[in-house]
Amino acid sequence: MVLKFIKLKNFRLHSNTNIDFSNKINYIVGGNGQGKTSLLEAIYYLCTTKNMNQVSDIEALNFTENFFEIDGEFTEYTNNKIRVFFDRNSNKKSVFLNDKQIHKVSSIIGKFPVVALLQSDHAITQGSPAERRRFVDSIISQSSATYLKILLDYNRILRHRSSLLSKLKEFNSTELFDQFEVWTHSLVKSGTEIIKHRMDFIKTFNNYILKPYENILGEKETPFIKYNSFKNLENNDIENLFKKIIKEKEKEELRRARNLVGPHRDDFEFFINNLSLKKYGSQGQHKTFQIALRFSQFFYLQDKLKVTPIFLMDDVFGELDSFRAKKISDYLSKIGQAFITMTDFSNIEKLFVKDDDLIIKIENGKVANA
Repeated sequence: MVLKFIKLKNFRLHSNTNIDFSNKINYIVGGNGQGKTSLLEAIYYLCTTKNMNQVSDIEALNFTENFFEIDGEFTEYTNNKIRVFFDRNSNKKSVFLNDKQIHKVSSIIGKFPVVALLQSDHAITQGSPAERRRFVDSIISQSSATYLKILLDYNRILRHRSSLLSKLKEFNSTELFDQFEVWTHSLVKSGTEIIKHRMDFIKTFNNYILKPYENILGEKETPFIKYNSFKNLENNDIENLFKKIIKEKEKEELRRARNLVGPHRDDFEFFINNLSLKKYGSQGQHKTFQIALRFSQFFYLQDKLKVTPIFLMDDVFGELDSFRAKKISDYLSKIGQAFITMTDFSNIEKLFVKDDDLIIKIENGKVANA
């Protein structure tokens, strides 16, 4: 898949920016605060309808304007025009595919697959379990509309059940408790399906991480991901175990008015040579693992969707030594179209820049040269 062009209006610093892209590597160069990362942010909007930094839409709007608009066209087997429009007055975002409004934006997820390697990725290996769940769920959701629907349903069930727990803490009525039992049953059903999908995903994904890790590191270490859900978990007894544990925790849930059991509390643990990365890994090992995860995500989505994802990298090369930078640069030639932000041209010396790559210089929200 290739993004042919992008047009931005009132998107952060970009009041009116139009760029035609190379179908290979696009190096976006500019100082801090000049608008280079905003280009990646806009591309991510086109692919997912969401902000890659998990901020509200209004934060991406130019301070002095009332709307922003992002237009682009993807090509793979067919051409698809995508447009994202946000209006400050209504605080509403609208998405259009081939000039037709999309009312269910979840239908876009996976249609234009994207992988984003960001500086904030350190949170995946070093941060909270929520960051690792978000990473895994985003990959499975792009590759499986079924999983995305189950996940959205599960989150809705969690909200309803949480509300009932709060009411039950205050009003201990039979009617409320009957409702609570119904929502608990739904939670177990949906949660069981999420756990099964995650188990299958990790089993497959562990095969994908081996080659990128070896290519980037240049030496032999064995990475591995472990899914931590219920203890003593077997694929055929997840639902019964879920029921048993949630029943055991019922009094505590009612006392604390919180959902204490389910895949929303699961974690994923990363290992190198059977040693926990979080406990024993160096900063360099963490960085290598984070980069390998994103390349693994790329090849996994490519195989599952039969579409080549867009690859985004935000100012990553500045943190790497020349050896790793050149290894990654060489690896990028295998993945198709990529968008890479850099703070200055000196870092390009670390890379293998080819004739059909494009260098785009951004100054104060404008294209200085391309």
